[in-house]
Amino acid sequence: MAQGDWMPTSSEAILRMATTWGTYIPSISDRLTVPEETTGTLTLKTSEFETLFQTPPAARTPAMNAQLRTARKELETAMRDVKRRYFFSPPLTESDFISMGLKPRDTIPTSVGDPVGLVTATIKYPNEGALELNIKHVEGTPNDKRANYGVKIRCGVFPIDEPSANEVKMLTDSRFTRRKKELFTFDRQDRKKIAYFCLRYENSKGKAGQWSSIISAVIP
Repeated sequence: MAQGDWMPTSSEAILRMATTWGTYIPSISDRLTVPEETTGTLTLKTSEFETLFQTPPAARTPAMNAQLRTARKELETAMRDVKRRYFFSPPLTESDFISMGLKPRDTIPTSVGDPVGLVTATIKYPNEGALELNIKHVEGTPNDKRANYGVKIRCGVFPIDEPSANEVKMLTDSRFTRRKKELFTFDRQDRKKIAYFCLRYENSKGKAGQWSSIISAVIP
């Protein structure tokens, strides 16, 4: 159902919906204008599919099954064409959509909450001079996909003999990602130094959640 999730998945349900449309559309012709040629095509494709579908499955030959698949596809195409070109609100009401087996459009926007979940990462060593963060949600914390839209990563590199970076503000490099794996490559002079990382969720509006604990690894 690449064109939308409103199309039923079973042949029986598709036929039932198409039949309903065939009788309901003319009943609201004072509000909905669908060309006679278009409704005629829908009626024809419904009839062709119904005729084949009424044959019991055990009695269908391979050729008939092929015809049935073709007839279903052509009926779906006709239904998608009608919906795409003529089903709008208004003139259709919520009651109209429900009567034709469709879900009314949700006109109330869903608010995007602030991130309250926590994110962390494990560090892997893909090759020399590189570190890979495998980003993962912290189990037990809220996992709202809209609020946890992406991850902001702060990073800093320090000599191995200096004190540990223990505050986020010490990590001056920053990037945003929506990937589960994020690769960091470093200059040759940074090898054998320590890279520190800290992560937090951000929503699509830029609202930020809580920073994770700082993690670190020696750059290979």
